[in-house]
Amino acid sequence: MPRVLIVDDQELIRAGFRLILTARGIDVVGEAGDGAEAVEAERRLRPDVVLMDIRMPAMDGLEATRRIVARSPHCRVLMLTTFDLDRYVYAALAIGASGFLLKDVTADHLAAAVRLVGTGDALLAPSITRRLVQRFATTQPVVHRDLSPLTPREMEVLTLLGRGLSNTELAEELTLSEATVKTHVARIFAKLELRDRAQAVVVAYETGLITPGD
Repeated sequence: MPRVLIVDDQELIRAGFRLILTARGIDVVGEAGDGAEAVEAERRLRPDVVLMDIRMPAMDGLEATRRIVARSPHCRVLMLTTFDLDRYVYAALAIGASGFLLKDVTADHLAAAVRLVGTGDALLAPSITRRLVQRFATTQPVVHRDLSPLTPREMEVLTLLGRGLSNTELAEELTLSEATVKTHVARIFAKLELRDRAQAVVVAYETGLITPGD
């Protein structure tokens, strides 16, 4: 089970999440009430997963996520938000957050999400992440990120990742085994220094590899 740090400026929300997770056997190692406390708590406690509120006093969740991801690349951050199309969530995905949860998440979904990102995967179905990216990435200038290290096949895989295909769907589309698809995905992540599928979707849109409606 992953070790979890809960970050929110509302004590009742922290207490509720702690109760839900501990009741399902997930170890909550600490809490923090703002971003600055979160950065310090992550340094001391070394959690596997941080549940991070976006809008907090002193230091917001975006800056705290930036600092945590830079210092602890193996720590996974799940953003907590009231709105499913929050501009700050897009920015968080771009800097390395592994997904987001609405604060009205069900107890079972919360526990399942924490377990999922604790394994190193992204929380969101790519199609949900894509909806968020479509809303905000298209208002940004195209990022001139170097995709030249990718082979033609890897470019094809990245394009399909950006369109929201799962590994199973990728295998069917490209007539490959799932094991081969996983190898391609892993190489893309390594070459572009991506943490997970959420960041791959962001890169596909930001570089203009795909556009809304593709």
